[in-house]
Amino acid sequence: MTGERDPRAWRIDDDPFDRMDDSRPPPSHSRARDDGSRRSHVRVVKVNMTGGRPFFQVFGEEPQARRIPVHKGSIWHFSSKEVEHLAQATLAFALALAFMSVGGILGAISSPAQFIIGGIFWIIPAAPAFIIHEIAHKVTARKYGCWAEFRASPSGLRFGVFLAALTSIVFMAPGAVMVAGNTSRSQFGKIALAGPVSNIMLWALGIVLIVLGLETTEFTSLINGKERGLLELWCWVNVGLGTFNMLPFGPLDGKKIKTWSDSIYWIWAIVFVALIWFNINILPNLL
Repeated sequence: MTGERDPRAWRIDDDPFDRMDDSRPPPSHSRARDDGSRRSHVRVVKVNMTGGRPFFQVFGEEPQARRIPVHKGSIWHFSSKEVEHLAQATLAFALALAFMSVGGILGAISSPAQFIIGGIFWIIPAAPAFIIHEIAHKVTARKYGCWAEFRASPSGLRFGVFLAALTSIVFMAPGAVMVAGNTSRSQFGKIALAGPVSNIMLWALGIVLIVLGLETTEFTSLINGKERGLLELWCWVNVGLGTFNMLPFGPLDGKKIKTWSDSIYWIWAIVFVALIWFNINILPNLL
């Protein structure tokens, strides 16, 4: 093999591309696109749950290399298995958020109606934040000619639900978009960055709707002693999810972005810190 081998390629040895002729493009939905930074023979990189051992000791075993069936089709193609996994992760999120809204499993037992209402209230802003974040990874990867589908992490979902039930704290590793295809380092970083950027766009949409006076006072929830509306929660959920994924460790997007470019990582990290400041200091005045 000529050229420098990507140092992360060992994680996915024995992948579908080992048996391919290097002269042919990846057999995905379209020819891999060159953004000007592609180096020849840069191996496949996964945008998935590759990270440190301590993380997987908590959330389950580190994913092992396996052969992946590469399909063709539209950039918006979703297999039935992918839809099933997205639904599982979203349902687990709703359950964990419902436990959080009533203070854990004891609150759910004492007030089942509030448990259901709380879950619905929280999942309305959380589901789009999570699903669009993952779809942004998928679409960007497929733009570069890669196979990309979301896969849930059963151990991560179980841990998140049990933690919320016992402590009313939501901390979950729901899964990730699995990617297989030839990518350059910059393309790999852009695939990772797409998720947090999608949360910024959703946050901006929430701000616009608030400025237009569309925040509702009819469907609110008591959070930290104050009634919160859906759009306010929408802004906080998107900033929270994006900021969490920008942390530069484990399987999170921040580590992948920082591997690509330190300067780009810090620019976007500062952007998220600024959004947190905005939500604390400016957002209340807009409501």
